[in-house]
Amino acid sequence: MLVISIQSQVVHGHVGNSAAVHAMQAEGVNVAAAPTTLLSNHPRYPTVRGRVLDAELVADLLRGVEERGLVDEATVLVTGYLGSPDNAVVIADFVERALSRNSKLLYLCDPVIGDDGRVYVADGILDALRHRLLPAAHLITPNQFELELLSGVKITDIEGLHAAAVALAGQRRIDVVATGCTLADTPSGQVETILCADGQLSRFATPRLPIRPYGTGDLLTGLIAAHLAKGTAIAPAVRLAVETIFAVLVRTQAEGSAEMRLVPLPVSGP
Repeated sequence: MLVISIQSQVVHGHVGNSAAVHAMQAEGVNVAAAPTTLLSNHPRYPTVRGRVLDAELVADLLRGVEERGLVDEATVLVTGYLGSPDNAVVIADFVERALSRNSKLLYLCDPVIGDDGRVYVADGILDALRHRLLPAAHLITPNQFELELLSGVKITDIEGLHAAAVALAGQRRIDVVATGCTLADTPSGQVETILCADGQLSRFATPRLPIRPYGTGDLLTGLIAAHLAKGTAIAPAVRLAVETIFAVLVRTQAEGSAEMRLVPLPVSGP
C-alpha cells in the first residue's frame, strides 16, 4: 500500500505533509511525500521562514517519483497546497501522466484555496484547480467555503450543498467530502463533514470544540487516503477519519496546545 502525497511541508506544526504523512504511516500505509513548499511554520504565525519551492525542483522530484516506479505501485495520489501557479502546472502534468500510466490509481484532490471567506493562495492557482486538477480527480475534499467558490453555489442547507457538489462534478463521477460544514439543520454546537457519493449524502457530526489548530483538513485528507489505500469503502473511510480527527482535537484541547497533538495518533478501524 502506497500513497503519493504532494503538499506543503513545515518544520514546526502539522500542516500539509507534516500532518498527513505521520497519519498515513500510523495507519500502516507507506507514503512517498513530495513537498511543494518548505516553511518554518504555518504562514499565519507572526513570522515565517522558508519559501515556496521552484517549479523546476518540484518537477525534478516528481520525475524521480516516476523513475523509481512509485506511480505503478501507488494506490492513491493526493495533492494539497500547491504553492504557486507554476507548481500547479507541473503537478497537473504529473497527475495526468500518473493516471495515464496507472489506470487503478485513485486521485484525491484537496483544493486548498482558503477559509472563513478569504482566499489565501496565489493568483492562478484557482484556475489550475478548476481546469486541470479537479477534472482529473476521483475524490475532492474542499471545506464549505472552497466548495462554494469552486461551484458558484451558495451553501446554507443540505440541498444547497448537494447542488454545489453536483455542479462541481458536472458530467464526471467525482465524490465530494465537504469539511467544516455548518448548515441550517446542523445541530447547535456541532460541525459536520458531509460525503456526497453516488448521489447519496452521508453526514458525520462532531461537537465543535473552542479551538482551531492548523492542518485539520490536511490530516483528514491524509486519513481518508490511508483508509482508501487499505481498501476501505468511501463512507466508512470518511467516518473513521472524522473519528480520529475528533480524538486528536480533544487531546489538543486538553493539553492547551496551539498545534495538533498527533503523537500517538488514535488509530481506528480495520
